[in-house]
Amino acid sequence: KYLRLDLTARFGAALPDMRAIDMRTEAMPAGTWISPTLRAAVGNRLDRGEQALLFLNRRGFAPVTLCRACGQQIGCAHCDARMVEHRFLRTLMCHQCGDTRPIPGICPSCGAEGRLTPVGPGIERLAEEAAALWPGARLAVLSSDLFGSARALKARIEEIAAGGADIVIGTQLVAKGHNFPGLTLVGVIDADLGLQGSDLRAAERTFQLMRQVAGRAGRAERPGTALLQTFQPEHPVIRAILAGDEDGFWRAEAAERQAAGVPPYGRMAGIILSGSDMGAVFELGNALARGDAALRRVGARVFGPAPAPIARIRGRHRVRLLVKADKGAPLQDAIANWIAPHRLRGDLRLAVDIDPQSFY
Repeated sequence: KYLRLDLTARFGAALPDMRAIDMRTEAMPAGTWISPTLRAAVGNRLDRGEQALLFLNRRGFAPVTLCRACGQQIGCAHCDARMVEHRFLRTLMCHQCGDTRPIPGICPSCGAEGRLTPVGPGIERLAEEAAALWPGARLAVLSSDLFGSARALKARIEEIAAGGADIVIGTQLVAKGHNFPGLTLVGVIDADLGLQGSDLRAAERTFQLMRQVAGRAGRAERPGTALLQTFQPEHPVIRAILAGDEDGFWRAEAAERQAAGVPPYGRMAGIILSGSDMGAVFELGNALARGDAALRRVGARVFGPAPAPIARIRGRHRVRLLVKADKGAPLQDAIANWIAPHRLRGDLRLAVDIDPQSFY
């Protein structure tokens, strides 16, 4: 089913020099995200007339808006998610359902005025800091929120490639498929971001993304450097990224997956139940968990039900079950037989994802 192909050399240039910036030892003023070490490296590139990329895979200005009077975080009215401030667009936005509202001047929970504060960095906040550090530099911010069309984005990327910006600030939008000949430095603001959570593919995704974004540096004749800001420089994934040891990383990751019996060495399925009535959703989940004979016949096990990591989207409550089976098990047929006796009443919905790429 799968064929492995290896690209043993990078086309046209050497890989960038990759180093960690240990954020535990950096003297960081409050409310700043660019370390002194990275700041010096960017300044050096600007002095030489070269481009630098600052990478943060987080859209918006800040992921959390907190009231300093009552401690409440502004959440979406329809989802189990926080509203994200998008200062360039002058709005709060839910990244799950897309709902927007104006940025309030008073706390919607306690009514306190002037006490709302952004917490944590997004790409827009990073751009604000960069503009203050290098007021004479030409900044280009690349995020899907800021372009009305693919044509506008393409034009901006071509402008950057032609030297129309000194500092590029981007999300994963810039990680692959773009060639910036004058770009010799990549600074990853939070290399630990993708390592959080319980997703079994978190390490794989982080390794791929960091290697891809680092590859933007030094793609022409000039050598490149990638600096990764991290609080975990000893983490196996960070060490593998820095060493460029792709084979070693994949071997270690494969061994862990095989020991756990998870894809690609086992089968998994995610079952998401949703509906407007949380009790009815859990009732269906419990009925499925009890009536698992069709799964047990092929050696599969069911885990759950439990609230999904994002427990409500667009006003619908979400409950998750996980099914785990051996590699050769006929999982699709077993799941079809398992769910067939259950009628979906009212607005209940059931979605099956075999070997899911995401577990939210």
